Amino acid sequence: MVFEEIQHTVYRDILANLPQHLTYHNLEHTAYVLEKAVFLAKESNVSAEDLHLLKLAALFHDTGFIDNPKDHEEKGCKIAESYLAKAYSPEELKKIYGMIMATKIPQSPTNHLENILADADLEYLGTDLFEQIGETLFEELKHFNPNFTEQAWDELQLVFMQKHHYHTEYCRQNREPKKQENLLTVKKRLGLV
Repeated sequence: MVFEEIQHTVYRDILANLPQHLTYHNLEHTAYVLEKAVFLAKESNVSAEDLHLLKLAALFHDTGFIDNPKDHEEKGCKIAESYLAKAYSPEELKKIYGMIMATKIPQSPTNHLENILADADLEYLGTDLFEQIGETLFEELKHFNPNFTEQAWDELQLVFMQKHHYHTEYCRQNREPKKQENLLTVKKRLGLV
């Protein structure tokens, strides 16, 4: 199948219909993760065939939010299956599902393609977009818990970032240093340094 056709359909049928309170897990996030996944794949010479499957996994990785944030990765796999089962082999589908599941927190990718999608999903932690993108996630979490404070958000980020590690060589070299800077900023806000 032509990727752009599937992408258009998924954008129209699912991602454009996500609830407005999903200020982070939305079409923009999916487009960002897709772009970063393609970039990371090119950095590590992924084959054209695997790149196609990676792009599909990136496209579907958060579609499960159409129902509920809980277990959205598993739901995303089922949604992907409903769109892709006729056109892709069981082996290809298994690869796609593995990549989608690799984005589940805590991340536990088991192969190179899963490493790429896991890193693409959280690549922003080690960029200048950290605060801006983080703010959209804070707003989303606040929707589900109106009493969620900025201090509680920083505490959550602190624990999350200390446990997080990148899986690809590119992100370890090019995103980890900035992630450590961003982590220091969070620590300063919490009065820990």
